[in-house]
Amino acid sequence: MLFLPSSDACWHAVATRDSGADGQFVYAVRTTGVFCRPSCAARTPRRANVSFFNTPREAEAAGFRPCRRCRPGHPEGSRAEEVVAEARALLDTASAPLPLAQIAAEVGVSASYLQRVFKRMVGQTPRAYADARRMARVRAGLRQGQTVLEATFDAGFGSARALYEKAPAALGMTPGAYRRGGAGEAIHYDTFDTPLGALLLAATARGLCAATLGDTPEALETALRAEFPAADVARVPEAVAAYARPFQAYLRGEAVSLDGLPLDLRGTDFQQRVWALLQNIPPGETRTYGEVAAAMEQPTATRAVAQACGANRVALAVPCHRVVGAGGALRGYRWGPQRKADLLRLEREGVTEASPPSSSEQPGESR
Repeated sequence: MLFLPSSDACWHAVATRDSGADGQFVYAVRTTGVFCRPSCAARTPRRANVSFFNTPREAEAAGFRPCRRCRPGHPEGSRAEEVVAEARALLDTASAPLPLAQIAAEVGVSASYLQRVFKRMVGQTPRAYADARRMARVRAGLRQGQTVLEATFDAGFGSARALYEKAPAALGMTPGAYRRGGAGEAIHYDTFDTPLGALLLAATARGLCAATLGDTPEALETALRAEFPAADVARVPEAVAAYARPFQAYLRGEAVSLDGLPLDLRGTDFQQRVWALLQNIPPGETRTYGEVAAAMEQPTATRAVAQACGANRVALAVPCHRVVGAGGALRGYRWGPQRKADLLRLEREGVTEASPPSSSEQPGESR
C-alpha cells in the first residue's frame, strides 16, 4: 500500500509547483472537479478546496477527472516529450524571441520544468535552441539574397548588433560577407589521393575549416565552392601543406596525432561542445551517442549529438567516426559507413599514438 507524504508536504509541493513531486501523488480541486500533477501550471487553488490522492486512479474513483493541461494520467516520459515537441513548434515558428515564462505558459508547465526537460531531451536550453533556429533562418535568408537587415529582422533578431555578436562562431564571418557568398573571405585548399579516397583540406587565416573525404577531388571542390560561391576559394598547396603531412600519414596507417592543429570550427554552441568532447576520445576507442550525451549531462540528447556529428566538416581532427550506435553499430557517417569502419580499423591497429607535429611544422607558422 502506498502512503502519501504529509498534507503539509503535499500542499507545499503544489504551492511551489514542485515537479520533483510529480508521480508521488496528485491533488484534486473540489470546486472544479479536476485533479492535477503537483507541478501543474494552472492557477493555484485555495487550500481548503484541495484533496490529495496517491494515484490518478484513486482520484478518478473519487469522481474527479484529469486536468487537460498537465495530463496527470499520462506517463511522465510521454508528457515530457509532448511538452518539448510543443515548445519546439513554438520556437520554430516564432518571429521574435519568446520569454521562457511565455513558452511554459503556452504548453502548460512551469518555466523551471520546461527548462529542465527541454535541455535534457534536446541538448540545449530553449534560448540556445531558439538562437540556433534564428541563425539558420538568417543563413537561409542571406543565401536567398536578402539584405543583412532583412535577414536580421525576419529571423527574429531584435537588432543587427545581436546578430553580429553571434555571427563569427555560427557563420565563420560577418553576415555581410556570408550574404556575398563569402566575399572577402580567403579559403585556400588542396586535394590529395589517400587509401580511403579523395581528401580535401581547406584553411582560412584562423585554421583548418574543412577536411572532407569523398570519391573524387572534383566533387569535394564543388561542395566547397557551393557553400561560399563569392569567396576567394583557391587551390594553394603551400597553404595547407603542413596540414597535409599528418593527415596523409594518418590515412596510411602511420602513428601520428592530429591533436593541436589550429581549427576554424563553425557551428552552434551545442555543436562546438560536442566537437570538443569528440576530440577527447582516445584513438582506438569509441563512444556511443548516448555516452557523449551523458558526458554533456544531457542523457536524452542523443539525436542532437548525432546531428552535431553530421554537421562536422573537419574529419579526423574532430573524430566523429569514433561515435557509434548502441552495441557498437556503425551508424551514418557523413563520408560513408565503409570509411568509418576503415578509420576505426586503422586506429585499432595502432594509428595515432604519437605526439602532435613539432612546433616547427605547425600550420599556423608555415604561412
